[in-house]
Amino acid sequence: MGPVRLALLLLLLAAAAVVLGPGGGGEAVYIPYNTSAGVVNGKLNVHVVPHTHDDVGWLKTVDQYYVGSNNSIQNACVQNVLDSLVPALLKDENRKFIYVEQAFFQRWWRQQSDMIKDTVKGLVSSGRLEFINGGMCMHDEATVHYIDMIDQTTLGHRFIKEEFGQIPRIGWQIDPFGHSAVQAYLLGAEVGFDALYFFRIDYQDRDTRNGTKELEVVWRGSKTFGSSADIFAGIFPKNYEPPPGEFYFEVDDTSPVVQDDPLLFDYNVEQRVNDFVAAALAQANVTRTNHIMFTMGTDFKYQYAESWFRQMDKLIHYVNKDGRVNALYSTPSIYTDAKFSTNEPWPLKTNDFFPYADNPNAYWTGYFTSRPALKRYVRMMSGYYLAARQLEFFIGRSKSGSTTDSLGDALALAQHHDAVTGTEKQHVANDYAKRLSIGYKKAEELVSTSLGCLSESGSNSRCSSPTTKFGQCPLLNITYCPPSEMNLSQGKSLVVLVYNSLGWKREDVLRIPVMSDSIVVHDSEGREIESQLLPIANASSHLRDRHVKAYLGTSPAASPKFWVAFPASVAPLGFSTYFISIGKRSASISSTSTLNSQGSESRNLQVGQGRLKLQYDAAGALSQYSDSKTQVEANFEQKYKYYLGQDGSGDDPQASGAYIFRPKGVVPIKTDGQVPPTILRGPILDEVHQQINPWIYQITRVYKGKDYVETEFIVGPIPVDDENGKELSTEIITSMATNKTFYTDSSGRDFIKRVRDYRSEWKIEVNQPVAGNYYPINLGIYVEDGSKELSILVDRSVGGSSIKDGQIELMLHRRLLNDDGRGVAEALDEKVCLDDQCEGLVIEGKYYLKIDPQGDGARWRRTFGQELYSPLLLAFAEKDGGNWGNSHVSSFSAMDPTYSLPENVALLTLEELEDGSVLLRLAHLYEAGEHKDLSAPASVDLKRVFPDKKIGKIIETSLSANQERAAMEKKRLKWKVAGPPPKENVVRGGPLDPSKLVVELAPMEIRTFVINFDHRLAAHPMSNS
Repeated sequence: MGPVRLALLLLLLAAAAVVLGPGGGGEAVYIPYNTSAGVVNGKLNVHVVPHTHDDVGWLKTVDQYYVGSNNSIQNACVQNVLDSLVPALLKDENRKFIYVEQAFFQRWWRQQSDMIKDTVKGLVSSGRLEFINGGMCMHDEATVHYIDMIDQTTLGHRFIKEEFGQIPRIGWQIDPFGHSAVQAYLLGAEVGFDALYFFRIDYQDRDTRNGTKELEVVWRGSKTFGSSADIFAGIFPKNYEPPPGEFYFEVDDTSPVVQDDPLLFDYNVEQRVNDFVAAALAQANVTRTNHIMFTMGTDFKYQYAESWFRQMDKLIHYVNKDGRVNALYSTPSIYTDAKFSTNEPWPLKTNDFFPYADNPNAYWTGYFTSRPALKRYVRMMSGYYLAARQLEFFIGRSKSGSTTDSLGDALALAQHHDAVTGTEKQHVANDYAKRLSIGYKKAEELVSTSLGCLSESGSNSRCSSPTTKFGQCPLLNITYCPPSEMNLSQGKSLVVLVYNSLGWKREDVLRIPVMSDSIVVHDSEGREIESQLLPIANASSHLRDRHVKAYLGTSPAASPKFWVAFPASVAPLGFSTYFISIGKRSASISSTSTLNSQGSESRNLQVGQGRLKLQYDAAGALSQYSDSKTQVEANFEQKYKYYLGQDGSGDDPQASGAYIFRPKGVVPIKTDGQVPPTILRGPILDEVHQQINPWIYQITRVYKGKDYVETEFIVGPIPVDDENGKELSTEIITSMATNKTFYTDSSGRDFIKRVRDYRSEWKIEVNQPVAGNYYPINLGIYVEDGSKELSILVDRSVGGSSIKDGQIELMLHRRLLNDDGRGVAEALDEKVCLDDQCEGLVIEGKYYLKIDPQGDGARWRRTFGQELYSPLLLAFAEKDGGNWGNSHVSSFSAMDPTYSLPENVALLTLEELEDGSVLLRLAHLYEAGEHKDLSAPASVDLKRVFPDKKIGKIIETSLSANQERAAMEKKRLKWKVAGPPPKENVVRGGPLDPSKLVVELAPMEIRTFVINFDHRLAAHPMSNS
């Protein structure tokens, strides 16, 4: 062998020694990975938190996501996640996992054997599997109502408590598009959470907080509760995914795995440890204390859980051998406790995190309005669900018949941050609506049965099959009500039963479509009552004819010609009965509206029969509002305009879409030369009908006995023949000097001060002067100028703003032709199809306007706002001669007939649970200092709320009814806040005395009770009429 050959051989042997490991022997052995690390004082602790984020619908429907179907859209199967999770956790007692969405978990749980269930219960009780957030979904925070947030969270929390005995203690809102104050204090502190973690805040806000290490704060979301409802809030520095450095370990991910077998090529332990440590040190640079969290997971990950845990085991083992940082399997609960134990004072955050932008031209403020029909459907079903549960309680929850459960489940799913938001694919939006419809039909049967039982004399509380069949009209908004279209000849009458789900007496005007112009309305005493006939507008008839066929597949059998309007008065938690028949109308009581066209009166015009008057100018435009009782007078205009949606073709490819509002111009809609307005006058209300343009019809109503203006709009199809997407807004313009300031509600609860082009905690660079000043509105918006307040209340979630002083605008409808690049991969171009002909969606809706003296507007916003959320429930039956009162009770109240709830208190929940106990929630409607009289504490006498039932046991619980309130308050963490202590006077209602049974409610308090009644009497002593 020559010297050259020998040298080559030695080189090869040396290379083999490197490849095969130390000593050249190269032996692969079993490595027992040490994953047992806990927190280590004095080191940077990296809390490795394995998680999956599972949308209950987005690109696929909730069931498609669960079973893993329709994978051509997205490869995702939640069943795989949960199936593979159990054996992966069992492999190592130190492994941990958190799970959020109970809608998915409950689907999985139903299918498991007792053996698997016992195993999972062991994992939960040992803390290796922890339920975080715990609601049925991760609800949105902008387009949801606080009552829906509470209901869906309660459903999930009670399931977790009943099945596992566990109480979630951490909020995990990692994906909603901005965050509300109500989430922080109400769905955080008041459900007993110690911390709330999330990701999406404005990019400018995040940059500021990164620089000042203020991504983790104490969030004081309530002005009224102050520090008593503080919660620790953690904002993720980049996203809710693994840290930078490639740490994605799904089977098909491309991140480098930890290759620690010396017999194999590509050994990379040192490199992977360095990547991990580098990511940890970078995150530590923007985080206070020696604890950081790595969110190890993202959307629909862990479909083969072992592929993640295998790599995390190795990382924890080798990182800790390296010793520069300490890595540990953790959960947000462990992380929160570690943060708390440092005794650090934290920066204070107040108000909320709206609006959210992720780059200069991408404000996520379009979704405040997207899919307005779905948003309205959700709100209607929410109020109906509240009333239906009350009626279910009155007659007793059925073990076998119809219940409200299906509607409750459908509503819970609809609160998801890709459901009511309108940010899902069209087929998924259809699925949410279908579930609501199925749930409604089951609840409708229950409501019909309950009202039948309650209205029939002698019916007892467990009645299940009354003889009276009540029908309902869910499509009344498009003038479709089959029960009221019956032939009323030969002595027949239409029975209208009106149920009031509020805790106070209510008076309202009902409007019901009828066939004849010879209509008489009687009350339960047989007295003819005042009524007014109004011809049904052609726009309403067209809406009805097209949509009834599109929704139901059949054309309506009849075409009603008139609305009959009449006043109704209903006791709290009770009903009244009215009768509509054909007969000779008393001229002094009932009347047909007089009709005239503005074209024949080229002069100013005034409408309004009572204290409130509206003035129209000669061109038919609104010009003045006056209230003779409050002496308020104001000049104002109401106009329409549309924003042209950016199509993404410019230098910045960001388009306007389902999420993003990015206007490229605004076009005022002129009414000049259009059809002159039509005015209908009568003793109950006046109406002004205006065809604004070919696709906008408006009816403005002023009721004699009311002090607000009701505006109904029929909008669409929005034309897109010019290939421009459009976003339609209405605006109210006054001369009020409002100093850039306006107020919008937080999830229908607190009102938050907004200042145009300003953020109180960071300096904003204004790139989008319109979209960047839009905020979510669920209840209302108002402005004030020191002498008066202009308030507008809405019938669904919308986006709105005050873009100029003295002005308020609401975005009513959006139709866009481009996707905005946030994953949904569909343009927001909703259509309704009939006989294979599709055209853009038409929206019917209402908003309500009032101008008050400064300081007085809160009363209307709160009281009427609650009436909007809980409209009177109408049920219809046929009476064929005979005396209804001989066989029926015509009026009813579940409460003591001399009692009603205080004006500042609402009954949020009255529900019989599966175990026979009863869930009761009472809410004070006012913030501290909001109203001179009604912001005072209130009290509710439960003995008078339940006069015929004896309360055997009553326990006050957390908001989500999964723990006793006293225990919750005792164990909640009290966080230190940097700076001087607040000057505050926080008031809470005192403990409930079980002998007096009087609930005290301080401003903004919601108190929740679980009640066991000693017995339920057979029937309520209802007044017989």
